[in-house]
Amino acid sequence: MTEGSQLACLHLLISGRVQGVGFRFGAAKVARDLGLRGWVRNLPDGRVEIMAEGERAKLQALRDWTAQGPPLAKVTEVREEWLEFKGKFSRFEVR
Repeated sequence: MTEGSQLACLHLLISGRVQGVGFRFGAAKVARDLGLRGWVRNLPDGRVEIMAEGERAKLQALRDWTAQGPPLAKVTEVREEWLEFKGKFSRFEVR
């Protein structure tokens, strides 16, 4: 497997009690610690959305973290969509 094929983009939609519990900031810390780039934001419907790029294994680690989230969160569903790596983010930010 070449280095290019190990890079991917992951889009996540997390449902449950995920707003007002530090989810975005926890996700950003995990993503930054993993060396991922992208963003996390709250959605008006109460979900949290994450778009991240980087190594596939590190994206999977972020995905695994979102299934639980920070201590006060109660995650009921994580929808994931794997996309082609575009390299369009320079850092990981909270929106």
